[in-house]
Amino acid sequence: MKKNYINSVFVLGSTSEIARSIIFELAYQGCKKFHLVARDPFENEKIATQLKKVSSVQVSLQETDLLNSSEINSQNNNFIDDFDLYIIATGYLGDTQLANVDYREALKITNINYSGLLKWITNIVTPSRILKPGRLWILSSVSSDRGRPSNYHYGASKAALNVFCEGLFLRCVNKPFSVRIVKAGFVYTRMSKDIAPRSLSINPKLAAKHLLRKPNKRGFEYLPWWWFFIMRIIKSLPPSFAARI
Repeated sequence: MKKNYINSVFVLGSTSEIARSIIFELAYQGCKKFHLVARDPFENEKIATQLKKVSSVQVSLQETDLLNSSEINSQNNNFIDDFDLYIIATGYLGDTQLANVDYREALKITNINYSGLLKWITNIVTPSRILKPGRLWILSSVSSDRGRPSNYHYGASKAALNVFCEGLFLRCVNKPFSVRIVKAGFVYTRMSKDIAPRSLSINPKLAAKHLLRKPNKRGFEYLPWWWFFIMRIIKSLPPSFAARI
């Protein structure tokens, strides 16, 4: 087993495939304490059971509903106090066609990808916490770089998240606490397998290993790295071409 100085991790959105890969890679590297927060308690329990088979670890579980603005209270704030690493890995593509005609779907996409996360992130990045070593990773999307007819609700919510987290990053520039915003391109998962070309995708396990290779990295990055160049091209397209993608 590899030695790792990330000994505890808090994961919001622990049932996502990329989050699972990070969790198990951390367990392999020696992380001993996990707090897993997800909407599906049964799937979260499965992850905990598998984790305990892999390594002798301490696992606590929490159920959440990002659409419930009053959910976080003083009791479960205690779960967010002092972890070496915090990961925000939630995401909801939503139904674009429905969101075009039903504001409730548009609000759901926004709440799950951005506004519903604010209560969690605010309780993580406190004035006292950023004075101590720690890491916050936000898993965002390349969809935030330019509006597209196929998923502009999703892209707009991720863009809002990016701007918010860029402010957090700048707030922590000279602090021991680091903020890392990951603009993920296609990660080959169940959610993306029908829309993601394999040639432009990265496996969740490889994504986890890449992120853990430089755990203290700060600021924005693209995952996989080649999406930086792809998005530069997409952002340079005139509207007549961009409307087709």
